[in-house]
Amino acid sequence: MDGVEAVLLDVRESGVAIQGAHHHDYPAALRSALESAVGQPDSVTPDRMGTLDVQVGETFAAAVHALLETTGTAPQTVRAIGSHGQTLLHRPRGASPFTLQIGDPNVIAERCGIDVVADFRRRDVAAGGEGAPLVPAFHAAVFGRAGETVAVANVGGIANVTLIGGDGSLRGFDTGPGNCLMDLWARRTRGEPYDRDGGQAASGEVDAALLARLMAEPYLALPFPKSTGRELFNAAWLDPRLATGTRRPEDVQATLCEFTARSLAEAITQLAGLSPRALYVCGGGAFNGELMRRLQLRLPDAEVRDTGALGIAPDQVEAAAFAWLAHRFVEGLPGNHPDVTGARGPRVLGGLYPRGAGPVRA
Repeated sequence: MDGVEAVLLDVRESGVAIQGAHHHDYPAALRSALESAVGQPDSVTPDRMGTLDVQVGETFAAAVHALLETTGTAPQTVRAIGSHGQTLLHRPRGASPFTLQIGDPNVIAERCGIDVVADFRRRDVAAGGEGAPLVPAFHAAVFGRAGETVAVANVGGIANVTLIGGDGSLRGFDTGPGNCLMDLWARRTRGEPYDRDGGQAASGEVDAALLARLMAEPYLALPFPKSTGRELFNAAWLDPRLATGTRRPEDVQATLCEFTARSLAEAITQLAGLSPRALYVCGGGAFNGELMRRLQLRLPDAEVRDTGALGIAPDQVEAAAFAWLAHRFVEGLPGNHPDVTGARGPRVLGGLYPRGAGPVRA
């Protein structure tokens, strides 16, 4: 929730190439409002929801404008914008499963003068799937190697893992928290948006009793396909587990870092049956040196590296995935992988929001 990652993606039969990238911060007030909405969804009125929907759409449009300017790209040369939106709620199980992302694509199309493909997850949910994770299909398309098993971990707010078999098989699921709990603790104890390079975690000691309580979360033991989000792993989840005992802030951060590393590593060995030869990490977690160190300790037989080693910078992979999904929509090709999401079959994901008359700044 720190902002918008935007990439300019060239898609050809021979593969994909990133032509440029831009990070666009959320305005502080909007970020705070979004964090509040995710933490207390029952408090969000329809009026507030509509306002946030437009404000996020305006921010996404501003990110597109900045990316086009920095790359010298004319809007009319861009076939489509793939917009994931900002997830507020993800509840893919139950009597009426749903997933909710905001960031009005009509606003983006009108401001940018480019067709927008958005709302990628709900069709998969309607087809009986989890609607997540969707990035494994992209991982397979760009990182897959014939005859070689490749493991990819996407560590954003939530972490997910992809296992691409050398025979073309694909499995993956959300493993649990990525950065969300560590970021929450850094904001609470240091007033910083995240634990830079894992420095706070590296200065602390893991609290074994607290780690055991964290690892007892029932979601971790669920069979896959499965997915989760900040509607589960948030302050309301963490605080009762911190209620007993007195700990130094750095010890809590060390324990949260170990929780992410352990839950992710155990999920990888569950999928692979053993430690893979290599694990490639993308998302913000790839920049957390302490997390990467702990992953390496948990997976001693694997070489843990970021996806830059495979040709895409770790902070650009997820944005590239949704640009790729927009391309799949335009070509009428499925974007989900039923073995990952559990959907009844392959589906073309997303909806089209046609461009406006021309680029317009809000």
